[in-house]
Amino acid sequence: MAKCHRNNVGSVVLDHRHPAKNAATAGHFRWNSISASSIRRIVLDAVSCGTSRYGYHQRHDDDDEGSSSAATSTASLASGKEEALVELKQVVKDLQQGEDLAKRRMAATTVRSLAKERSEVRGTLAMLGAIPPLVGMLDSEDVHSQIASLYALLNLGIGNDANKAAIVKVGAVHKMLKLIESPDATNSSVSEAIVANFLGLSALDSNKPIIGSSGAIPFLVRTLQDLDYECSHQAKQDALRALYNLSIFPTNSSFILETELVPFLVSSIGDMEVSERVLAILSNLVPTPEGRKAISAVKDSIFILVDVLNWTDSPECQEKASYILMIMAHKSYSDRQVMIEAGIGSSLLELTLLGSTLAQKRASRILECLRTDKGKQVSRSYGRGSLGADISAPIFSASPSFTKASGGGGKGYLEEEEEEEDTMSEEKKAVKQLVQQSLQNNMRKIVKRANLRQDFVPSQHLASLTSSSTSKSLPF
Repeated sequence: MAKCHRNNVGSVVLDHRHPAKNAATAGHFRWNSISASSIRRIVLDAVSCGTSRYGYHQRHDDDDEGSSSAATSTASLASGKEEALVELKQVVKDLQQGEDLAKRRMAATTVRSLAKERSEVRGTLAMLGAIPPLVGMLDSEDVHSQIASLYALLNLGIGNDANKAAIVKVGAVHKMLKLIESPDATNSSVSEAIVANFLGLSALDSNKPIIGSSGAIPFLVRTLQDLDYECSHQAKQDALRALYNLSIFPTNSSFILETELVPFLVSSIGDMEVSERVLAILSNLVPTPEGRKAISAVKDSIFILVDVLNWTDSPECQEKASYILMIMAHKSYSDRQVMIEAGIGSSLLELTLLGSTLAQKRASRILECLRTDKGKQVSRSYGRGSLGADISAPIFSASPSFTKASGGGGKGYLEEEEEEEDTMSEEKKAVKQLVQQSLQNNMRKIVKRANLRQDFVPSQHLASLTSSSTSKSLPF
């Protein structure tokens, strides 16, 4: 770098090119012997050399500064965690101050706020012992303390199964029900907070039988029905979802059927906001004989379920309704007869063509049950001898041309068909009528989907097909 200051430019140039020669002729150097571009390049090389050395030392200085800043950041992070832990310990300590109710209520509010969004805080607070004092606050007569503790417990259980189990284990469910059953339980905010807790706690499988047998189900049903119009929309939604969680556990079915839930659920089908959840609860009840009996006992329940099969814009509801009907059709002959009266045939045919894969399978199962019934009815009729004349008669009638050619006075084809219609059994007539009704309904739906005019009339060929069809055209 000593050669790089401005009074020594010539020596830099000479030393770089011809060090031996320039030592003797330094004072007589001719600048025009070197081009301007060469001088510029040589000077830049010398300057960049010094700069690079300077930059090297500068980078080392920057690395040292980065290392020190990273160490400072790590230390500050550790210090922040220690401060947060100290704060949580103080909150739990305040919860355990039994003589100062205001302080405990403030601590419960702090727990609710801290546990709302930070999952790691929920586990830490539980390990520090926050759950037992919060559950103990439910015995307080102060409504604000009850609400603060309820929502703190609710937030502690969000996404944490261990906390859910711990809350139930220390007796929170019975204390919550005690609040509801007390004569002073007039605050709707307390009831809504308890419903929300039952929803969160019932999501854990091990809690389902405990909550179901505790007496919580009648309270949830009352909240859902809201006969006094005091519950909020959110509370009713939470109650419905909690009942669904509880209905998953089989032994809870008996507790649910002791209430008036099933009639209320059937009457609620049609409200698209709740229909899927309602059908899901009925799907959990229908496998038991008591559940099927309760559903069948509701007026027009099967008609309502058959109507759901036509909800093409809600495949989930179609799948659940077809499952309920499939179980009922498989288990009960009388329910199958009601389904036929409700016109289930055309709905099932459409579902097997246009429904989801699961709905198609279930619709086919129902059709199989109905077809088995028809086969049994026909075989019983043959066994009684009511169709004995038909059995001995020829299967195919003689054609008009044959009768004329033989010179006999036999009846024409149309006359014989009319006579066959008169002698047809009641079972065959019923099947034929069902087939015609199904084909006509399907034609109307196809016309509607094709956006044809409403006064569209099928051709005579189609009419002849529907009039001459037999039970063989249906998978019954």
